[in-house]
Amino acid sequence: MAVLRSIERRIEAVFEGAFGRAFRAHVQPVELARKLAKEMDEHRTASVTRVYVPNEYTVYLAPQDRAQFSSYEEALCTELQEYLGEHAQRERYALPSAPLVRIETDEDLAIGEFGIAAKMARTSRSVPIQEPRPQPAPPVPAPTPYETQAYTPDIPLATDIPTYALLYEGRRCPLGDATIVIGRGRDCDIHVADPNVSRRHAEVRPDGNGAFTLIDLGSTNGTELNGKRVSHVSLSEGDTITIGAIELTFVRE
Repeated sequence: MAVLRSIERRIEAVFEGAFGRAFRAHVQPVELARKLAKEMDEHRTASVTRVYVPNEYTVYLAPQDRAQFSSYEEALCTELQEYLGEHAQRERYALPSAPLVRIETDEDLAIGEFGIAAKMARTSRSVPIQEPRPQPAPPVPAPTPYETQAYTPDIPLATDIPTYALLYEGRRCPLGDATIVIGRGRDCDIHVADPNVSRRHAEVRPDGNGAFTLIDLGSTNGTELNGKRVSHVSLSEGDTITIGAIELTFVRE
């Protein structure tokens, strides 16, 4: 499935890249809805009993594209929020709050191009999540007349879960439960001011088990790991990620 997903992303990159820009018209609402749902799917995080997804989304449009929505932008955002809420319900995703969609202008974008930044945030619009009903504790057996036993509850052993970070240009980016996006876009977690780097170039995503995966987001010039071009690969301590002219080292702290 990972190979098929990689092929699908490369095909999308071709048609939404050079060929797409040659025949681009204005952005349509159905395109935004489809891409927002895809962003939700790609940024899901597995917990113990739930799968969490981002609840805040910022859509970046070219000035000309945003102008066409000026008369009904608020209604459009409301409709996109409802669409994301229904999508999350169908996929049985957990949300920290009801989905929120904002639209911003990006002067660097051409007509027909758009970007989406997703993040998970706790807000006053929080949606209560029904917790599982606690199970009653097992009864403590009574001691027999011939012996007395002290009941000692099971105590889970602490596990040493390693923590990781990305080191680059004298900086440190700690890795936790959130996906780290690397690229030229101003909304990226690690901003790379390099024209050879795509706006959303690659991301480092946690798998929920203390490990992390490097994923190329259909970039123009590709992503390298230890000198080899990759699209979707697990990271190991000491790995070097090359994106444009920047090198990032995956280290254990």
